[in-house]
Amino acid sequence: MRRRLFSMLTAAAVACASVGVAVAGGVAPASASGTAAAAAAAETYTWKNVRIDGGGFVPGIVFNQKEKNLIYARTDIGGAYRWEQASKTWTPLLDWVGWDKWGYNGVVSLATDPVETNRVYVAAGMYTNSWDPNNGAILRSADKGATWQATALPFKLGGNMPGRGMGERLAVDPNRNSIVYLGAPDGNGLWRSTDKGVTWAKVASFPNAGNYAADPSDPNGYLSHRPGVVWVTFDPSSATAGNTTQKIYVGVADKANTVYSSADGGTTWTRVAGQPTGYIAHKGVLDHVNHTLYIATSDTGGPYDGAKGDVWKLNTTTGAWTQISPVPSSSADDYFGYSGLTIDRQNPGTIMVATQISWWPDVIFFRSTDSGATWTRVWDFTSYPNRSFRYTMDVSSSPWLTFGANPQPPETTPKLGWMTESLEIDPFDGNRMMYGTGATLYGTEDLKKWDTGGQFTIKPMVKGLEETAVLDLISPPSGAPLVSGLGDIGGFRHTNLDAVPPMMFTSPNFTSTTSLDYAETNPSIMVRAGNFTDSDRPNDSHAAFSTDGGANWFQGTEPSGINEGGTIAAAANGSRFVWAPKDVGVHYSVGYGNSWTASTGLPTNAVVESDRVNSNRFYGFSAGKFYASTNGGASFAATAATGLPTEGNVKFKAVPGREGDIWLAGGSTTSSGIWHSTNGGTSFTKLSNVTSAVNIGFGKSATASGYQALYAVATVGGVNGVFRSDDAGASWVRINDDQHQYGNAGEAITGDPRVYGRVYLGTNGRGILYADNGGVVPPVDTVPPTKPGTPVASAITSSGATLSWTASTDAVGVSGYDVYREAGATDVKVGSSVSASFALTGLTSDTSYTFYVIARDAAGNSSTASDPVTFRTLTGPVGGGCTATYTVSNSWPGGFQGEVTVKNTGTSATTGWTVKWSFPNGQTITQLWSGVHTQTGADVTVKNASWNGVLAAGASTSFGFGASWTGTNGVPSNVTCTAP
Repeated sequence: MRRRLFSMLTAAAVACASVGVAVAGGVAPASASGTAAAAAAAETYTWKNVRIDGGGFVPGIVFNQKEKNLIYARTDIGGAYRWEQASKTWTPLLDWVGWDKWGYNGVVSLATDPVETNRVYVAAGMYTNSWDPNNGAILRSADKGATWQATALPFKLGGNMPGRGMGERLAVDPNRNSIVYLGAPDGNGLWRSTDKGVTWAKVASFPNAGNYAADPSDPNGYLSHRPGVVWVTFDPSSATAGNTTQKIYVGVADKANTVYSSADGGTTWTRVAGQPTGYIAHKGVLDHVNHTLYIATSDTGGPYDGAKGDVWKLNTTTGAWTQISPVPSSSADDYFGYSGLTIDRQNPGTIMVATQISWWPDVIFFRSTDSGATWTRVWDFTSYPNRSFRYTMDVSSSPWLTFGANPQPPETTPKLGWMTESLEIDPFDGNRMMYGTGATLYGTEDLKKWDTGGQFTIKPMVKGLEETAVLDLISPPSGAPLVSGLGDIGGFRHTNLDAVPPMMFTSPNFTSTTSLDYAETNPSIMVRAGNFTDSDRPNDSHAAFSTDGGANWFQGTEPSGINEGGTIAAAANGSRFVWAPKDVGVHYSVGYGNSWTASTGLPTNAVVESDRVNSNRFYGFSAGKFYASTNGGASFAATAATGLPTEGNVKFKAVPGREGDIWLAGGSTTSSGIWHSTNGGTSFTKLSNVTSAVNIGFGKSATASGYQALYAVATVGGVNGVFRSDDAGASWVRINDDQHQYGNAGEAITGDPRVYGRVYLGTNGRGILYADNGGVVPPVDTVPPTKPGTPVASAITSSGATLSWTASTDAVGVSGYDVYREAGATDVKVGSSVSASFALTGLTSDTSYTFYVIARDAAGNSSTASDPVTFRTLTGPVGGGCTATYTVSNSWPGGFQGEVTVKNTGTSATTGWTVKWSFPNGQTITQLWSGVHTQTGADVTVKNASWNGVLAAGASTSFGFGASWTGTNGVPSNVTCTAP
């Protein structure tokens, strides 16, 4: 897991006290972000959303019953929001949630206090199975969500679990608002607070915790989740202000016993007599004026399913139940359950209910003005397949909601909705209604036209509510500043960050875009890979290409067996592409996917990226090993790099303009951080100032000649946050704050190559964020690093040595060292290092060498050269030692051609040589030339032919072979050569 765990309360606890954590203004708990004083320096940034407007499921909309225009919305993975009437926008309330409590962004219920209307409560927790390591919590605010306090619960809550659209399971007593109830899942029953949510205790007298689960045998613990106690409704007329409300109704996910009541303020409870059975009451709405409880029922917990259901009303005075279903479950025309349920508080005889669920041709809303005696539909069939509509839809503010579709009748686009579990009429204005869908939040302000024969207008009412899951982001150096890859709605080309894009990616449309890339030196060329329902589009490709910066896309072919997009990379010049689809071997294509050829040497499900300078270089990472290709992705070989994370989510990227310069971030709880390579992944150095990380990206440098700015989601100085480095990772500045942590963030991050200081951050549920520092560029650094210490030579051999020296210091930070060999009039740079050591290779035996080191910083300043070190290499082996270099020169399905170069590294001629290796994947040599070979199992021995055994000092020869392979064609890790 990439997120930190925290100690959970014991499940045996019956009551739990407040954790006493104030999160004023979004200030997270200390455990969420550590001590700011120990962190890197901070810089003020302005954070805002890249506008998409919606994009995810809104399962709950809650109007305050006493204060006009006080409205809240809850989402399953993106936190909670408050409506701003003046601007008709939504304000996010839980952006302070950090990594350690990321599950708090799953809001399973929300309650707004009808007495002290500034008070609001949130039941937070995303998953009740192992996916969320933390227990749930009750968050409480006394200032409409500006600041929060939290009470940890001894069980988990499931804001993104089955049944999350039912509710509301949080409710405040409308007469004595110190009393708050919570319906809990998974056998935990009904809970109550008597001190405004500070402490909670289980209501021991409540008799039924709920037994329904979609699939009790699900081994993942998802479909076996039991929604439990799902709604609480008070009858305010049963008490006076300041006294405990006596009559309370509670809904339970139990098809035989779905409604309970109390007549004594929650002391005792009984199953409501005569209630319908066979279905689950998703909603319970009380008309206290006419003493009527309405329930909407379905045969499943939703939100994705529901094939049968009914609507009932209970006369709470007489106890009589009446079925008022617009289409009763006994009818063949009922292919849906019911969920969204609301009444017009200004005219309580007017009620509405929504289908749960009617995918085709659309959701259906029913409306009654006589308490359910008769109903009208929001649309009706006329002469099939035609329909008549009591509404019109205006999605001009979010045109992508048409999904670019062109359906045939009876379907239309945009759809009225789906997964409509929340349907709410404004208690102060019967003309205003809002409802949630799986993609946005819609509303109307002229609803009563329904009753007079006119058409009311539905529009998105979602501005400010951003709930997309971001899977990848790219910011090319020209064209649109940002291109996004999203879950569920594909992704967009964002030409204006502050305007809703007109349309998602279409032609082709991917349900989710899993990977994006562009050609660094030809950025109009782009590629994306993604997922869709394969049964709907057999033989379609999961990869698409663009030659105009993402404005238009086209497809080629794809290798067989692909069901999910995986990762994909474009060569620096756009001439070829390397694709690692999920669960299918890596392939490359020269051109735009007209054909694909299997790559060799890289494991299935590796992550692939391209070098941003050399179009023949591609890189891969899998299970702690880094791989490199120098032939355009045709073959990969594992590098010698060690110390990289073997588990967890790992991301890496190559730096634009610097061949072989690579940054890698991520890992698991046991090994996480940021690693840097300047030699194409041959070796990596871990940054000592970063203790863990999620992702890393690059943006415009602070100076014209400096290193690109780095942006990382990481832990620096004990603080989790978003950081920028202007000196190649030597130092970091925090650019988010405790009010802007976003919980589930970092699957995607990139800087802007055109705007210094700008960063784009992808979240899992809060959309795409971008942030600026107002264009403030740090002062120009003109002070060079201090002089490095005199190098010390160690591990001296006949052909190499290791240099080490005392590190330089710098006002900002040392970005690296250059190592030089004295060579008369013009000294030779032999290499660079980001640490204070360097391994010398390729030296001549029994030879004197002199080396020195120069330090540099990210601004391009160079130090004074170190004092030199002189040493002599050892004498080489008499008679001629040798080395052998193994390469794959060609490959095809089931076979390949290899070549081995033998070099005499000694001081005198060889009389013969022997090369040995072991194949890592069971390869078998079928023929060999320019040598004599034997193979026993994986072990291969090759001796010289009669004519190439004698090699002068420094001379080379080679032999070649053909071989077969199955599955993987890895390169041997140790090829040895011996010479007499």
